Amino acid sequence: MFFFKPFVLKPACFPLVSLFILLAALGCERVGDPIDFSGPVSDWRHYGGGIDGTRFSTSSQITKSNVDQLEVAWTYHTGDLIVTSAEEYGTSFQNTPIVVGDTLFGCSPFNRVFALNAETGDELWTYDPEIDFDGVILKICRGVSYWRDTSVAAGTECAERIFLGTLDARMIALDAQTGETCSDFADDGQVDLADGIGHRLPGEYGVTSPPLIMGNTLVTGTMVLDNIRVDAPGGVVRAYDARSGEQLWSWDPLPPGQSHIETTGPDGESVLYHRGTTNAWSILSGDEERGLVYVPTGNTAPDYFGAGRDGLDYYSSSVVALDLKTGEPVWNFQTVHHDVWDYDVPAQPGLFEFQGQEGPIPALAQVTKLGHVFLLDRETGEPLFPVEERPVPQDGVKGEFFSATQPFPTRPPPIHPTDLTPEEAFGITPWDRADCRKKIEELRYDGPFTPPQVEGWMGYPSYFGGSNWGSVAIDPDRKLLITNTSQMASRLRLIPRAEFEARLSGGDSVEGSMLESWEPQMGTPYAMTRGFLMSEWGLPCSPPPWGTLLAIDLSTGEIRWQRPLGTTADLAPFGLALPLGVPSQGGPIATESGLVFIAATMDDYLRAFDIETGDELWKSRLPAGGQATPLTYRSRVNGKQYVVVAAGGHALMNTTPGDAVVAFALPDSL
Repeated sequence: MFFFKPFVLKPACFPLVSLFILLAALGCERVGDPIDFSGPVSDWRHYGGGIDGTRFSTSSQITKSNVDQLEVAWTYHTGDLIVTSAEEYGTSFQNTPIVVGDTLFGCSPFNRVFALNAETGDELWTYDPEIDFDGVILKICRGVSYWRDTSVAAGTECAERIFLGTLDARMIALDAQTGETCSDFADDGQVDLADGIGHRLPGEYGVTSPPLIMGNTLVTGTMVLDNIRVDAPGGVVRAYDARSGEQLWSWDPLPPGQSHIETTGPDGESVLYHRGTTNAWSILSGDEERGLVYVPTGNTAPDYFGAGRDGLDYYSSSVVALDLKTGEPVWNFQTVHHDVWDYDVPAQPGLFEFQGQEGPIPALAQVTKLGHVFLLDRETGEPLFPVEERPVPQDGVKGEFFSATQPFPTRPPPIHPTDLTPEEAFGITPWDRADCRKKIEELRYDGPFTPPQVEGWMGYPSYFGGSNWGSVAIDPDRKLLITNTSQMASRLRLIPRAEFEARLSGGDSVEGSMLESWEPQMGTPYAMTRGFLMSEWGLPCSPPPWGTLLAIDLSTGEIRWQRPLGTTADLAPFGLALPLGVPSQGGPIATESGLVFIAATMDDYLRAFDIETGDELWKSRLPAGGQATPLTYRSRVNGKQYVVVAAGGHALMNTTPGDAVVAFALPDSL
């Protein structure tokens, strides 16, 4: 044991081993490398970091060695919050803001746009589009988009614009400096996206994702509510001039050789686009060099009975490359044929360079709800690794038909399990384990493509994913793809129309929840019900991990590492924080310094991981559920790198509700 005379003044830590040991014994405060506040600044100008959807930042002030010193720099509250009640669905703050210069722009679940000082979080302006929430179930706004009009001088009114797609189907242009509408865009600052769509039920048709902007062209898809009716609004994708608002083209996702003849709807309105087609509700990506827009598509209406589609699902559950100038399809790759499982493509495609035998190949990574990862040549849509068409079950309900085979990527391997037996049922106690075993035994399961049944079947992966809209992060230098998955089973059942109508006429509720929703599928012989397979204790019946974070080597297609993501702290009884991995919504980002940041989990934390090993390096408690994707940028004013995340919860996941935007940064000195 060493004994030292106490010092009156705190000494400097000289590079002498004996003195270092001495000071450590005395509790010398940690003195790390000085923080470099003079390095290059960086923005986050697009929802996915760039229009390539890589969610990668060159900011490297925050490193593996100092990330554990991150602290809250500022917090902003939107004030837009509804807590789920018996009368109303709550809000889901799924927003990823963008940063341009010294201003952060975001949108609340009410579609209210806010502009903040990116260094302090102080509010600069807000804009309220005064949404008509009649019938709107999911109150979300994932992001806004930025455009600079280079034909006018800086500082000119509306030279810089923020574009907002709304839940009631409008596209609005705002002056980025003031928040006022740009009157020279379309009709006094907004486009009516319902024009030509035809009849809409309240809340059935709107925009939840930010538009893609390439050059002076704005491209947007729309969200159409699942499982309502065969004759749902069409899922047309449209392009507009970002300056004037003039429509440049539309892509009506009809099979090749088919076109829609203008009709008149029941209210006398003009219907310019075919009803019931697949929609593009998620985030688009773009390749400016090749002039291509990459569109992940949803499903042709409705999701769980497709006998009446008559080939209309040709582009369903696909990634489609459109020509930016014309909107014409250049290629498409379908991830599920004749999808009757709601396995649509929910994620933004991520663009990267693949090193082929004869040189670099422009490539695209697409993750799906099935937990499949397809790596494609982004010029042709051809897979970079073999994709096998494998036989799947064929015996469904009367009138339905199925594709004889489904595509399975060989590399990367599936990132979600594809088998679940009663013996694998999970439970904390013997009683809830037995309950889960019984529930699994009662449901048919022949793999992820089990035909929909009146008797009920198990979905595994569930319609939640696998992967979802959180998408991927790609480190172009390390050739790594990072993504998160949810791994829960669902129970589903087709309901004969007469049974469903009897339930309605008897006054029973068919409102949706995380545990069960009843959905009408009007125009088909069957309604349907779905929910998650949960124990009496409220935990998934499938074995953990229920959520993972993983890295894929983009050169070989191999999984580099995989870790459970999140704990049961806000799920299990008595606050048990078991590191089992939990379901997540939202995605990761990556930095040049080798860090991955992700919130997303159901236990209200923002975390940082080592991108090369998957080791968790830091976490911080959030004031609410972080069901959003973070962003990072480096301030032009003080040189600090910030990591920002929306913490407002997810109504259907029952995570902690809130209205906060939280920014983290390193202290002024370490």
